[in-house]
Amino acid sequence: MTLIYFFSAPAFAGIISGKVNFTGTPPVNEQISMNADPVCASLHSEPVYAETVLVNENGTLRNVFVYVKEGLESQTFPVPSESVTIDQKGCHYVPHVFGIQAGQTLEILNSDATLHNIHALPQKNKQFNLGMPIQGMKLTKKFEVPEVMAKFKCDVHPWMNAYIGVLAHPFFGVTGRDGTFEIKNLPAGEYTIEAWHEKYGVQEQKVTVAEEPVNVEFTFTG
Repeated sequence: MTLIYFFSAPAFAGIISGKVNFTGTPPVNEQISMNADPVCASLHSEPVYAETVLVNENGTLRNVFVYVKEGLESQTFPVPSESVTIDQKGCHYVPHVFGIQAGQTLEILNSDATLHNIHALPQKNKQFNLGMPIQGMKLTKKFEVPEVMAKFKCDVHPWMNAYIGVLAHPFFGVTGRDGTFEIKNLPAGEYTIEAWHEKYGVQEQKVTVAEEPVNVEFTFTG
């Protein structure tokens, strides 16, 4: 008897890419004084400023979290086995804005030779406050429920803060030094894309993902 096997074609995977523009006059970020902690002060030879609004030389905005807000509710996605890392380095959180999938491991590092603590202040997930007094120390935590966004702060160094977007899927990006983002491997469909910034709030756009890559631009005004 001859057996015939049928293999289904892989699902279409699309791409949403774009950039986040900035218009107007950028606000002046607050200069940070680290003199209260000599270790922190010794790590910087130049003035240090808050990361609240970072406008790039090409007129784009950095640290904008862009993600699929609506359109994937009927689908589930495996939780990545690799961890996502936030580091306490130079008495800053690195990165300042980032994303993770619900249930994925968050690795927390302290690269500084001084005491840090990482105080998570989510609204939907369980809060935690972890002291990390040893250079090279590592801890792990998980966020189990989607939440955009959750804030971190350091109670020892009040200028330190960061934001994490927790999603039920892996379709998100963060703008960098060129203001661009890319969301890959997205199934064909209609979606709401949201761009979040810690000072300027959120914007949304409706997009349809089909065979051609989709380009999206947001503009925030100072």
